This record gives sequence, structure tokens and C-alpha cells, in this order.
Amino acid sequence: MSHTRFEPARERLQRSELAVPGSNPRMIEKALACDADYVFLDLEDAVAPDDKLQARKNIIEALNTLDWKNSGKTVSVRINGLDTHYMYRDVVDVVEQAGRHLDTILVPKVGVPDDLYTVDVMVSQIEEAKGIGHRIGLEALIETALGMANVERIAASPCARLEALHFGVADYAASNRARTVNIGGLNPDYPGDQWHAAITRMTVACRAWGLRPIDGPFGDFNDAEGYTLAARRAAALGVEGKWAIHPSQIALANEVFSPPEAELNKARRILEELGKAAAEGRGAASLDGKMIDAASARMAENVVKMAEVIEAKQR
Repeated sequence: MSHTRFEPARERLQRSELAVPGSNPRMIEKALACDADYVFLDLEDAVAPDDKLQARKNIIEALNTLDWKNSGKTVSVRINGLDTHYMYRDVVDVVEQAGRHLDTILVPKVGVPDDLYTVDVMVSQIEEAKGIGHRIGLEALIETALGMANVERIAASPCARLEALHFGVADYAASNRARTVNIGGLNPDYPGDQWHAAITRMTVACRAWGLRPIDGPFGDFNDAEGYTLAARRAAALGVEGKWAIHPSQIALANEVFSPPEAELNKARRILEELGKAAAEGRGAASLDGKMIDAASARMAENVVKMAEVIEAKQR
């Protein structure tokens, strides 16, 4: 292990992340009772320009009046981009008026580390001025060619609030002029998953600098099989969770990003056998005819830890 290490950001269960338009109070209220680990109230793409101001008011009211803390969910707000005139009032109004009930802010279309610095400075000043007692986290959407070109620099940002990176497939495809009009689906003209390289690069950057990697939306909410396959591919790469743009996708994400019982049992057996080996002065052991060692233990510990976090939420 390198002597240079970056400790993981704050741990949050983020298997499923429900996107909710701030312009729809009824959907916001329903989100409180859903099974998603994470809810983000959207001020950006899901809200038409004429509805931006009212959506902001809706979100402030929802943060202040609904019991998010006891719902077992993390609650976030996606602000508008730094290239819009909505962004500064999103931050000022939401954090000043409802920051005490807000866990994180999702910053869209992050292209360079300074984008996060801008939001960080604003939030820091508001927290101090308003006496907000907890640190509001930041999460960055990597959804442009510029953002992916700088993803390592963004992940290594000195912004202490940064907790996670999200892959925004639709805007990323548009930014790269990819020949597709699907959100997250496979292109039959491409021999494999055309998003594999991008998600891998973002995930590696996250793991190197202690952040949570999260996969973004899958547009066809009637295609449960397609969503599940996309989620499984992301999970295989080390991603922790995936957006749900429709309530029907929540259970799919929760299932994919939860360790299967067989995998969990095997992980526990690996740790048990390696514990016996260590007691006997051996660094390796065998299980089911295969060698296991310290690397096996690290993989098994990841599985067991995730299961423990999920169990703690369900209590």
C-alpha cells in the first residue's frame, strides 16, 4: 500500500437515488415515504425555466416541513449550473432558509475544480452567518467532456465538502456528440458498453481520493431489465449506487447494489478462514479449493461492511 492515502469521505448509503422535480410538490411529498436511500430535489434539468423560482420555493418549504431526518434518507438539492443566473440564488436561498435540513448539494456539469470552490465558498459563508451546525456536503456531476478530462483533478480538489462524483450519461453523450438519443441504454452499433471507459475512469478517481462513485440515470423506466443490466455493470466496476428517475427503479437499484446472500456468506467464510490461518501463523488459506489471502480479506471486508450499513438502516 502506498504511504500516500486519502481517507474515505463521509459514509452514506446511496444504492438508490430518486430524482424529484422541485416543481412538483406532490412528488416531493411522496418521495419522503419511498424506499430510496437518497433523494435529490431538482432545480436543474427537470424544471422548466418559467418554473425555476417556484420550484426553489417548493424545495425550501419541503425541507423545512417534511421529516427527512427520520425518514432514513439522505436529502440533497441539485442546483442549476454555474453558467446560469439561477445558480447563486439556488445556493443562497436554499441554504439560508433551509440549510439546517439539507445533507448535500449536487453541483451539475462540474468541469474544473474551481467550480466546486465557488459553491464551497458560498456555502461556507452562509453556514457561518446562519449558525448551521453541520457541514453540508457537495457532490459533483461529471457530465461533460471537460469534466471527464479533469475528473482526477476534480476528485483531488481541496474542497473538504466533496463526497461523491456522479456520472451524468445524457449530458456526457451530448457533450461528446455521441451518436445516441438514449439515456443510459446500449447502442447496438457499439460492440459492448460505450459508457464503460467513462464510468471506470470516474470510479478509479473516486476510489483514489476517497469519494463515492454513483451512476446516473437510465431513461427508459419501462425497461426494468435494461436498467438492471446497466446497474449490474456499474456495480461490477465498483460503483455504489444509481439514480432512479421513476419510483419503479428504486427496488431494482437497492437489489443490485446490496450484496447477495450467497456473496455475503462467502465473504464471511473468507474472513473466518483467514482468521484461523492468522492464528496459526499462516498468511494464506484455502476455501472451496481456491487460495485466499490478504487481498481476499480486503474484498470480503467491503462486502460485509456494506451489508452492515444496509442492516443498520433497516433497524
